Amino acid sequence: MTGNGVASIGECMLELSGQAGPNWRMGFAGDTFNTLWALHALSGDRPATYVSAFGDDPFSRDQIGFFAQNGIGVGASPIISGARPGLYAITLTGAERSFTYWRGDAAARQLASDPDALAKSLEKQALVYFSGITLAILDGAARKTLLAAVAKARATGSLVAFDPNYRPRLWRQREEAQAAILDALAVTDLALPTFPDEQMLFGDAAPQATAERLGKLVGEVVVKNGEEPALIAANGSPRPVPAVHVAAPVDTTGAGDSFNGAYLAARLAGHAPTEAVLRAHRVAAAVVQVRGALAPFETLRAAFED
Repeated sequence: MTGNGVASIGECMLELSGQAGPNWRMGFAGDTFNTLWALHALSGDRPATYVSAFGDDPFSRDQIGFFAQNGIGVGASPIISGARPGLYAITLTGAERSFTYWRGDAAARQLASDPDALAKSLEKQALVYFSGITLAILDGAARKTLLAAVAKARATGSLVAFDPNYRPRLWRQREEAQAAILDALAVTDLALPTFPDEQMLFGDAAPQATAERLGKLVGEVVVKNGEEPALIAANGSPRPVPAVHVAAPVDTTGAGDSFNGAYLAARLAGHAPTEAVLRAHRVAAAVVQVRGALAPFETLRAAFED
């Protein structure tokens, strides 16, 4: 029997965001954590678990403390002696962002090092979420361990959601990414791809092609495409849902991740796919109007319920 909790698997890094002047602001972010942040904010009393691996350094302890302060646990995630978190810096040009990473020896790369602990973290979850970045930071053996744990959770009743989130620099070869992502889709109930990523990885000519291709593999698909309409493929032909236009975005960091979190929260609450996309679009539009990947909970909730 599953519980009502939600679990997200991946890497949360130290985030340095540039402000006016020479100073930097440090926070915590990463694609699957950004999604869990929004999902947790919009899911009432559902327990939230971030499944990863952490170092035993002060920054890792601060990270786990930050999660706890915001009602997010880490399950049975291992603490790796001598390891530390990955780090990235955001540079903004207008509202568009570029990233510089230091993540080669991050603790999260060992998130599947203890298969029993990983399986325990995923036990009895209503939802398990992960991404292509989760896959990319793992070696081949660890990917197999991860997907086996996800498949086991799914077999015992968990809904599995996956965002392919293709980032070429994280993969040695395009073909390796294609194979790993197809393996992940085989254990997925709900896919949340972004069209430009799918075009780059699989050569899809248009969002419709992405929706149709993935719709043959997964029961429910939502194709994101920035300010263009999202496409839903579930129980029939793909159908568009218009996005929300933001005239002057401040920072687009985390918009797609927050969309995913809002969509999943809405679906878990019983909303139909179209209504869930409308709510997710509103949340993403709110996120691009604040700085950083993690918008305040009250901002997310106001947009979700608007």
